[in-house]
Amino acid sequence: MGATGYSYYRVTIFFSLFIGYMLYLFNRKTFSFVIPSVMDEIKLDKDDLGLITSSQTMAYAISKFISGVLSDQISACWLFSIGLFVVGCINVVFSWSSTVTMFSLLWFINGLGQGCGWPPCGKVLRKWFEPSQFGTWWSVLSCSMNLAGSLGPILVTVLLHYYDWRTILTMSGVFCAAFSLVTLVLVKNEPKDVGLPGIGVAPMKGLMRGNNESTLSEFLLSPFLWVLSLGYLVVFGVKTAATDWGQLFLMQEKGQTALMGSTYMSVLEVGGFVGSLASGLISDRAVARSGLGTHGNPRHGLLIVMMAGMYISMYLFRVTITPEIPKETPLWVQVIHPFSVLLGVSEKEIWILFLGAMFGFSSYGPIALFGVIASESAPSNFCGTSHAIVALMANVGAFMAGLPFSTVAKQHNWDMAFWVAEVLMAITTVSFFLIRNMRTKMGRREKID
Repeated sequence: MGATGYSYYRVTIFFSLFIGYMLYLFNRKTFSFVIPSVMDEIKLDKDDLGLITSSQTMAYAISKFISGVLSDQISACWLFSIGLFVVGCINVVFSWSSTVTMFSLLWFINGLGQGCGWPPCGKVLRKWFEPSQFGTWWSVLSCSMNLAGSLGPILVTVLLHYYDWRTILTMSGVFCAAFSLVTLVLVKNEPKDVGLPGIGVAPMKGLMRGNNESTLSEFLLSPFLWVLSLGYLVVFGVKTAATDWGQLFLMQEKGQTALMGSTYMSVLEVGGFVGSLASGLISDRAVARSGLGTHGNPRHGLLIVMMAGMYISMYLFRVTITPEIPKETPLWVQVIHPFSVLLGVSEKEIWILFLGAMFGFSSYGPIALFGVIASESAPSNFCGTSHAIVALMANVGAFMAGLPFSTVAKQHNWDMAFWVAEVLMAITTVSFFLIRNMRTKMGRREKID
């Protein structure tokens, strides 16, 4: 079959994973999408909402870590499909429930299923695509999250005009479970499964000669592993806080409509779509140009720039958007005024959507880069474990963006909660700039190092 066979299977497998993971994400966020409708029917306060979302992220963190460590031992196809089926079924059962306890339990099980999604994707990508293209295809596949996140709020908002939130969750869950059968048939673990030669792993310029394996202790004692983990914890936590609570922040403290809130969330995901693509394409070129050495990483510069973009967009979002009209016309209103006249919408609406797109672009790029850097910096025998560890820390951040974050908002207000997130983001960005040339090759130190 040759090149034609590779092309057919690559296209089929990639699109199956793309659509499948998009359904994973959509069915992970369905509760967030319908929160206003659920609160109209069932009395829930901020702590209840935080408990429900945190139960899912805690389970997701546990499940994704285990799936990552064991990813080389399990059939990627079966792991991906079973998780998708579980997630779909849980969404259906969730639509039958009405208590905080049952919501939290079911969303915990949803999180367990969610953890089976990404590790198989990474494993299949490494088996089917050349190492020099890994960052790009990783980023393109990550865009499935942005597509689900951008279309999800708008789709749910439209559907809520015709159906209640329970019907929407049921339809979403049934479609998700049905597609798991499609992925079971179409996704192949590696080329050898269909009679094609495996993809060779080409040595990358700048890496050490000799055996690239290490012991577990050598790998776990690598400072860069934990630097990446802490950075990912903050970035993913801040991103999760913005996507989970940004809509309520706009509606409850910034005086915006539900439509404006859902549009902001959609634009954020569109910006994330572009940011994910850009991070893979640009950083792959940097790696091709400079190679991967033992100190520093060619992707690190782009990572720092995007993290700074997260801080700036969050700061402007919190400070410049106010419920009332300022007495003095701010500079950003003067700049945007011609565009508002042209488009026939207010300056504030354009500004909110611009900041949403900027935050999405700046946050999803680092999320893709952290995963790629963790995988390529690890010893060859701990690539899966490396990504599992940093992903676990990322989900600890996501957990903190649930109940702890909502508790700060309850004790003070949303403005204070987002200010705390800004400060953490600023400290992390400066820290990553200061350690940009540290030793990035994890594991054993060769004599030549």
